[in-house]
Amino acid sequence: MGRKSVAVLDVRSSEISIVVGERGVNNTFVFKASKTEPYDGYDDTAFFDADRLSDAVFRALTSVEQICGERIRELYVGVPGAFTRVVPKEQVTGFPKKRRISRREIDALFAGGKEELEGYRFIRATSMIYVTGDNRRVVDPVGLSSEVLSGVLSYFYCTDYFAETIESIFADMKITLHFLPTELAMATYLIPSETRDEYALFFDAGYMSSTLLVLMGNGVLSERTYFVGKGQIAVRLMQRFALPYDAAAALLARANLFSRDNAGRTEFSYRGETYEIDLDDLVETVKEGLDEICEAIGGFLEDCSGKELDYKPLYISGEGLCEIRGALEHVSKRVSRICEQVAPDLPYYNKPTMSSRIALLDMAYDDHRRSGWLQKLLNMIFGG
Repeated sequence: MGRKSVAVLDVRSSEISIVVGERGVNNTFVFKASKTEPYDGYDDTAFFDADRLSDAVFRALTSVEQICGERIRELYVGVPGAFTRVVPKEQVTGFPKKRRISRREIDALFAGGKEELEGYRFIRATSMIYVTGDNRRVVDPVGLSSEVLSGVLSYFYCTDYFAETIESIFADMKITLHFLPTELAMATYLIPSETRDEYALFFDAGYMSSTLLVLMGNGVLSERTYFVGKGQIAVRLMQRFALPYDAAAALLARANLFSRDNAGRTEFSYRGETYEIDLDDLVETVKEGLDEICEAIGGFLEDCSGKELDYKPLYISGEGLCEIRGALEHVSKRVSRICEQVAPDLPYYNKPTMSSRIALLDMAYDDHRRSGWLQKLLNMIFGG
């Protein structure tokens, strides 16, 4: 690939996507290739079928490389919330006398809180807020003078199982892998920094699993994954109306929680088969599934209760709710909180279903650019 291009693997709970792109003007993206493939998903410990995951990744990779006309040698892999652990910490470092804070002092602050966790590998650390010796709370302390620097930091870890599963897929392909926390990428890309500076709530509504986060600054204070989503609502429809699962998933898009006229019956056709559906039962079944999601949200908010989160809106993205008419309003009413749908601010890609892959591409591009600058600096110092 070209030096400006990056490739990402987005692992969702029902499909994977490989996207190749580069930064365009005004923080847009130029997409060179993209391919999405379905697979069986995962639970809270493992993929349901690692072989089918491998097949899906291989098909997507082959397609993208054919479109680009060249091999992918470096790939950024998004780690879903189910395989991520976030450890928030407050770190403090002191100096013999007041000094101007540089990147070196910040790196030392982060290094002091990094630890080894059994069953996990470290993938990233970010800051929520820094505090200087005179109690100034700042987002970036570089250039300030202080005898003490403290920070509320977030350390992100990926399960060994996830990393090793992905590495085994690419073992013979000579592709360098980098792991990125998907939920952090989505939240920081979709929610403006000025909003996150004063705490923010984010809900990645997925197909089979969904993740909730409390954000502060560029870090995550709390993160939890629940196995609720669009797929579980489809299961309810399958059971209620005796439908094949694929038909139930298609029927879900027909539900309209806004409609005042949901009485009576209607015919629903799917792949040559026609089913008679009671509209009132359809809406009530969808609401039951949404209520399961609301219970997860309510439990998370109760555990994270605090005046800082009072009246904060819940920002929602992902594929889990966006295609169900009236779902956002139903959830907002049930959890007694304003819910706002967010999506990439890009022409043709401004859909919640595109949020994770665009956000990962954004984070990967920034990492790729920084690593390029570092390599140039090392070459200047040491030659090469």
